[in-house]
Amino acid sequence: MAKPIDFIPLCLLLFTLLHSSSANEDSVHKSFLNCMIKETNPEISNTIFAKTNSSYTSVLRAYIRNARFNTSSAPKPIIIITPLEESHVRAAVICTKKVGFILKIRSGGHDYDGISYVSDSPFFILDMYNLRTVTVDMEEESAWVGAGATLGEVYHAIWTKSKVHGFPAGVCPTVGAGGHISGGGYGNILRKHGLSVDHMVDAKIVDVNGRILDRESMGEDLFWAIRGGGGASFGVILSYKIKLVPVPETVTVFRLEYLMDQNALDITHKWQFVAPKTDPNLFMRVLIQPVTRNKKRTIRTTIITLFLGKADEVVSLLGKEFPEMGLKKENCTEMTWVQSVLWWANFDNVTEISPDVLLDRNLDSANFLKRKSDYVGKEIGKSDLESLFKQMIKIGKVGLVFNPYGGRMREFSSTETPFPHREKLYKIQYSVNWEEPGNDADKQFMNEIRTLYGFMTPLVSQNPRSSYLNYRDLDIGTNTNGGKIFEEGEVYGRKYFGDNFDRLVKVKTAVDPGNFFWNEQSIPPHKSKA
Repeated sequence: MAKPIDFIPLCLLLFTLLHSSSANEDSVHKSFLNCMIKETNPEISNTIFAKTNSSYTSVLRAYIRNARFNTSSAPKPIIIITPLEESHVRAAVICTKKVGFILKIRSGGHDYDGISYVSDSPFFILDMYNLRTVTVDMEEESAWVGAGATLGEVYHAIWTKSKVHGFPAGVCPTVGAGGHISGGGYGNILRKHGLSVDHMVDAKIVDVNGRILDRESMGEDLFWAIRGGGGASFGVILSYKIKLVPVPETVTVFRLEYLMDQNALDITHKWQFVAPKTDPNLFMRVLIQPVTRNKKRTIRTTIITLFLGKADEVVSLLGKEFPEMGLKKENCTEMTWVQSVLWWANFDNVTEISPDVLLDRNLDSANFLKRKSDYVGKEIGKSDLESLFKQMIKIGKVGLVFNPYGGRMREFSSTETPFPHREKLYKIQYSVNWEEPGNDADKQFMNEIRTLYGFMTPLVSQNPRSSYLNYRDLDIGTNTNGGKIFEEGEVYGRKYFGDNFDRLVKVKTAVDPGNFFWNEQSIPPHKSKA
């Protein structure tokens, strides 16, 4: 039996390592702070949070949207930088390079797999939430949007200036504009107006050398890359200039639900032949969820709809194209576009509440969750859908969301922007949330969603099996920032970008050959690191 004294060297070793690590972090913080002060001014210290700062934890947790990464064991940044102006971002890039650390860029959005605030390598976070000004110019019908703004803040700013303008972006108000737009950006008016990046006309970015560039000075190749290729691979997005789109004074929404004994299977099957091909003013999302009714497991299909027009029009349209739905005027609600934004965000009594609720950021609110994505290019047969329903009942909680394309999406070439999926019929999002903390719950629900994803393999896009960049999914591949970075990056890069991956790599190699702007799924430079 070992003597108690045998434990002393180990304890001393652990103490020494911990003390050494803490001392090293203090030294890094001091060097970084001195550099930042030199590049800007002494007041910059108020925007930099080391682990010893009393506000560090609250700043870190504020925009963690996935509770899987909100644990004591999750890797934490050595420093969090919260710039107040563009010059602070420039300095942060220069000084992070100088002290030799990884810089993760967070714009306050959902970031399903935590790429912007978690890493196994020592890292800093550049948190953009203070740079969130939205300036609308109605003469130009445009707006400058700070990268730290939420979509809710964008919609609210537009609403204060015009009741007949909008912007094609996501339906969740707390999504961050910075990542959403640079990753493509889609929402419930994409069939009429396309993606967010289709209306991006300028941008400001800090490059690897600390230069602040606009579209003219960055050049068309880099501007192309950040219109769907993800900004964080190429620099730090400061802001976007977007063109607004017209929306009618009156829009219509409705939600219809069907269980398996109420024709859910036939409705889901027929939806594939209507939703991607109907009037571009009509967007019909489908939710497919396992539920319990009368102590029996079944599937519920829910159709959630926005129509850019009046109720009589959409009832007449679907009466002809989709009579199986049984849509009636009493199922529909007419409202303004901004009210439809609230409705889609699941606010109650949207005709009675103020759009000011779109400014609520819901800080430090996180669920345990996992998301995955797929694309479908050919309608799934009814027998396969029936097997899918049975599989979902068997697996447990995992739900699916079908989002139709078509309309305006097909008017753009697949190379117009890095987003390559415009010709697909619809996108699938796999979704599972859970409330129980701990490894057992994580393993259970992660296994469930991966099992359903595996089941879907023969029914979705192939060679490559495609994924949507803004639904970041580390399951489909990561790079280790080592000697095989290009080969590793190509695995997920082809899934997100198809053949556009090659041009993105060319741009990356030109603007950031040393790969300073790295994350686990960033675009690699063409030449692997030595």
